[in-house]
Amino acid sequence: MRDLTIRFSALALSATLAGAQTIAITGGTVFPVSGPKIENGTVIITNGKITAVGANLALPPGAVRVDAAGKWVTPGLFSAATSLGLSEAGGPQFSGGYNDTRAQASDGIAAAFEAADGINPASTFIRPQSEEGVTTVGVWPSGNWFAGRGAVIDLAGETVGEMTVKRGVGAYLNFSASAANTGARAAMLARTRELLGDAKQYGLRKAQYEAGAARSFAASRVQLEALQPVVAGTMPLVIDVDRASDIIAALALAKEFGLKVVLASATEGWMVAKEIAAAKVPVMVGAMSNIPTSFDGLNARQENPALLRAAGVAVTLIDNGPGDGQSYNVRNIRQQAGNAVAYGMSWDEALRSVTAAPAEALGVADRVGTLAVGRSANVVVWDGDPFEFTTKATHVFIRGALQTTRSRQDELTARYLKLPPTYKSP
Repeated sequence: MRDLTIRFSALALSATLAGAQTIAITGGTVFPVSGPKIENGTVIITNGKITAVGANLALPPGAVRVDAAGKWVTPGLFSAATSLGLSEAGGPQFSGGYNDTRAQASDGIAAAFEAADGINPASTFIRPQSEEGVTTVGVWPSGNWFAGRGAVIDLAGETVGEMTVKRGVGAYLNFSASAANTGARAAMLARTRELLGDAKQYGLRKAQYEAGAARSFAASRVQLEALQPVVAGTMPLVIDVDRASDIIAALALAKEFGLKVVLASATEGWMVAKEIAAAKVPVMVGAMSNIPTSFDGLNARQENPALLRAAGVAVTLIDNGPGDGQSYNVRNIRQQAGNAVAYGMSWDEALRSVTAAPAEALGVADRVGTLAVGRSANVVVWDGDPFEFTTKATHVFIRGALQTTRSRQDELTARYLKLPPTYKSP
């Protein structure tokens, strides 16, 4: 009931805020992430952008005030590795008939697959995440060796275009022999080199290729074209890799081809943290790997994010725990951060790892991730520490708009609060 009360109080406020061009969130403890926390702080939002952050600020004329006294104010949380909007859970038999996370590719190469083109803005999974303070997510394809391109979206909007912060934020590579269908790591690495080398050659010889005067390449024209920003070093190659020796191989590959790289999963990353830090490669890693799930992660430990950060690695926390934190439980990113703190990461670093760090890793730090002037007004007011399990988001703003739409969960809760007449309350 407390949860519903909070959400419905936001509904009562929405009529006032709906037409407001300027909103002032006042009196809370503000955590900008771009700077130190501000006691009794104020965040001013004008036309969907943050226009001022500080203490003892004069409110602009006509500003609608949101009282955050006794509350915590942070940037909206950013869960960087999800499939949100690409399916409704699991296989098609459980998902309303669609699962758009993976392209059909017999050779494992689907580099041209754009996750953004399959996102369903009407997915019933989207609103429950923003209700709990997640305002921005990375959406990625999966399954194939070169699985395709990811996108960053805000969790508000009627169309994919309205939601999109940036398309093509990275190309996803599953660094495994099984995904590459090679049977052995060395063969997978050789095939990766061949494909990246061919992508470079294609970029240099497009005219000859179109004239039929070039040798055959390891992939089709559309796939090689999709890899051009990767081999040019302008689009990150997100490499899903776990074993320490594989991480070293991935770093060497990045150096060989001049690639911009982000590591994902990195279960044994703590073992080679110094090498990752020296390469200045950011890592997207979960805080729940406490036991091995495969031979690639025999040295799994929950201190992994803290140890990586202590070594100087830029860490983004992603969900790797139970409960499908990539789709219908993206909101669990709060608990990932809380567990990272429990296992050695500082609270401030944990907040950064689910706000500014993913924005920086995926090239959207000029739009989201901090409460800095000029950023989109993705702001959350909490009734306590956002990493505590019982804390609730009392107000969620995405691009300056208070989010009040009831989720399917809210509707079902309201429906079953009133039992049918033939039933009796216990």
